[in-house]
Amino acid sequence: MQGYVQVYTGDGKGKTTAALGLVLRAVGAGLRVFVGQFIKGREYSEIQALHEHLPAVTVEQFGHGRFIRNAPAAEDIEAAQRGLARLREVLAGGHYDLVVADEACTAVQAGLFGEDDLLAVLDARPASVELVLTGRAAGARLQARADLVTEMRCVKHYFSEGVKGRPGIES
Repeated sequence: MQGYVQVYTGDGKGKTTAALGLVLRAVGAGLRVFVGQFIKGREYSEIQALHEHLPAVTVEQFGHGRFIRNAPAAEDIEAAQRGLARLREVLAGGHYDLVVADEACTAVQAGLFGEDDLLAVLDARPASVELVLTGRAAGARLQARADLVTEMRCVKHYFSEGVKGRPGIES
């Protein structure tokens, strides 16, 4: 099977959700799936569900679960670098049909690694592996290299009314 590079980006809700929908579809079709999450370090509801109900999906997190507002801390950069190395390892290993690099675009935006580093991961991808990258502000070069780019655009969100993230819906 020919694999492609998909990017889900933009300021709207649903990038990770869309990637996880594809994970569910892939598992249903018998594909082997790896999900690597950058920045995130908490066990959100979707990660709990994957662990409990879809043990065939390998999930690893490469972050400390905190927002990076200014310059990233050294431990955030180290975690992201370990994550990039792990992604290259996963792609080279040939064990997975679908690889999701959740929040990889956000990691570039936050200064955890450069767009060139992420493009090198694309270069390491075997042609048979589907690679999905999510996160706000995907760079122009990444978008140009991708086979599919979907931009989630926020038109209206109840967060602006003060609604906090709810378990099972936003977290």
